[in-house]
Amino acid sequence: MTISVKELLAGSRDVQLGYSPRAVLRYVIRGTESESEALSALLAESPYLCNEIPRLTWQVSAVTDEMWYGEVRYGYVSKHGTGAKIYQFDTGGGTQHITQSIATVARYARPGYTPPNFQGAIGVSRNNIEGVDIAVPVYNFGLVNYESNAAVSEAYKQILYNLTGKVNQASWNGYNAGEVLFLGACGSMRKGGDWEITYRFAASPNKTNLTIGNISGITKKGWEYLWVQYIDEEDASAGSMIKRPHSVHIEQVYEYGDFSRLHV
Repeated sequence: MTISVKELLAGSRDVQLGYSPRAVLRYVIRGTESESEALSALLAESPYLCNEIPRLTWQVSAVTDEMWYGEVRYGYVSKHGTGAKIYQFDTGGGTQHITQSIATVARYARPGYTPPNFQGAIGVSRNNIEGVDIAVPVYNFGLVNYESNAAVSEAYKQILYNLTGKVNQASWNGYNAGEVLFLGACGSMRKGGDWEITYRFAASPNKTNLTIGNISGITKKGWEYLWVQYIDEEDASAGSMIKRPHSVHIEQVYEYGDFSRLHV
């Protein structure tokens, strides 16, 4: 008997295009009791490409003595073996609420009056400094590692947990101490038994010799928090009491960690 292979008229094709394209074609094979003959016939009749996606696997399952249901799957095999590393990054930055400008470009007042000098304070009211939200330089980057099952032990998973939300305590991968925040890692085991782990970080530069109002020589590490205390002070030229920077405070808000324990 001649073996026939026909694609199902309804519900045959599932096609996904885009970043990870794949497809499935479904068939009915008739005219043989042999599984190997059904597989060979399915391979011979199915196209090598479906929407430019290459054939990946094909399989059959028995329906009756001489009828088989067949599926052909199309897609791509990962080319990244154990030990491979992929670098990802984006420079979208972050936002920060600030109360001090880098510089006051101009000041204006109504005729006959002198505008007060707030020494860079932004949005000064009688009782408050409103400030403004700005985009700040934060370099977000990730590392995708393909690691052996032996390397991703329960002890190493605990290390990842403990270092999440920590800042590098020493120089690391070209960054100075205090510049990199570990945002965490996510991992999944692949069919081959190894692990795909994505490590996520954010970098913010250390700053030195900053000036705020009349206060200079300020040093701040990337993930330390700077805030300004304001006091009421007379502006003689404007003839009024205003708020001005009185002191600058640098606060540690993240714990430090040993990034050398990471597999990156």
